[in-house]
Amino acid sequence: MSRSPGVPTPDELETRIAELRAAVRRAMAAGDRGAARGLRAELRATERAWDDAVLGAPAPAARAGGERGLLPVRDQVHQALTLLGAPAAPKLIGSVYAAFFPGEIPGSRLTSLRRDEERSFRTAPYARPYYLCAALTADLLAPARGLLTVSTWPLEQRIVGPLSPRTDFLTAAVRLAEHAARGGGTPSPDVQRLLWRFASNIPGAVTGTVGTAEPARLAAAARAELDVHREPDRRRREAAAARARERLDDAERLFGSRLRAVRGSGRRPASNGETDP
Repeated sequence: MSRSPGVPTPDELETRIAELRAAVRRAMAAGDRGAARGLRAELRATERAWDDAVLGAPAPAARAGGERGLLPVRDQVHQALTLLGAPAAPKLIGSVYAAFFPGEIPGSRLTSLRRDEERSFRTAPYARPYYLCAALTADLLAPARGLLTVSTWPLEQRIVGPLSPRTDFLTAAVRLAEHAARGGGTPSPDVQRLLWRFASNIPGAVTGTVGTAEPARLAAAARAELDVHREPDRRRREAAAARARERLDDAERLFGSRLRAVRGSGRRPASNGETDP
């Protein structure tokens, strides 16, 4: 499909997103909250443009049932993860795809997907535009059990620390709610059920009607809590990412270090139960 003249490509949008994220951090470090707010608004708009370029328009409320096999499984998983914007477990990935896209992801196909992706990368590195890879634990830089990410994401986004499960949950809630709102009209029952699962675990996100969630309210409540956790989580992830770039090879930065623990110091800290190599 041809692209209209002047419309940025997904690669160009990804570059701009990275620039804006860095600019937001610089503004926050300088104490310029006004500039940071403006940059964050532009960042969100650019992320929405990237979503639209990669995912297309949100699915309509009424979808035809029974459509399967429209895309290869890895592409289906990639679409769901792109919409979530954070590491996710296969069950959530399947729920997101079923709610927002035509068809379903067969659960049996997800079991060996990450191993297949790692085998493909080690056989022919970077031969594919993207790989479905592991989230890395912040302390050991080992593969986090049951969490998938996308190789084209920044390394910091693919690392999980103590606060990351909550920040990733809130990030996903915002993105799903915004995507549902852009579809117009009333979300489909599948989307409503998915949004309710998020809203029922976020203070202030429930409107009072059990089983339904208003997308704008959900997004606002998730952003409010995310503002509390984002910065400490970002610092932990960035420190771990710096260690990973220094100490891991290309394959290990995507799929984790299985042969050794890559800790932040020479002393052995007490286990915090965060990792499961």
